[in-house]
Amino acid sequence: MKIVCLDLEGVLVPEIWIAVSERTGIPELRRTTRDEPDYDKLMTFRLDLLARRGLGLRDIQQVICELGPLPGARAFLDALRETYEVIILSDTFYEFAHPLMRQLAWPTLFCHSLEADADGRVVNYHLRMPEQKREAVKRFREMNFTVVAAGDSYNDTKMLGEAHAGILFHPPENVMREFPQYPVVWNYGDFRAQIDHAFARLEA
Repeated sequence: MKIVCLDLEGVLVPEIWIAVSERTGIPELRRTTRDEPDYDKLMTFRLDLLARRGLGLRDIQQVICELGPLPGARAFLDALRETYEVIILSDTFYEFAHPLMRQLAWPTLFCHSLEADADGRVVNYHLRMPEQKREAVKRFREMNFTVVAAGDSYNDTKMLGEAHAGILFHPPENVMREFPQYPVVWNYGDFRAQIDHAFARLEA
């Protein structure tokens, strides 16, 4: 059996924190895993910033409800699921992802969760497990699945390394430069072709 493991933000939907940054006028929230490889450092920074600015979970969810998938993402995903098992492995949170998953016809999503207090302030985040993307791919391989993984950020690279084959989709220059071993694609047509090519090569 063949599994495609995809990141969510930047691959199928816009970067949520960038959208929040643009909506709130807080430029520091533009920093994402495309810029910062240390996820705990990044999330601690975000939660501290939200607390200082008085932004709660509902404020972020309102921004997310106005977002949609990236152009062409739904058609790409629908076609991909006709041929392969597809799992979305993301470092986003279920409290963010729900409206976006509806627009993508409810693909399987593994991500994390947020903790909010009675006033709706985000006070903590809870990882499903450390390195969940890499660990999920590792377990799929142990179950004798052939895995092709794709993402765009630092936090995807260990997942790509654990898979039988990895692909970078529309990565920033810094990630592309630091991980030249992975093929790079810039649109969904080439993305699908690269996935098919990877599986064909693995079967040869």
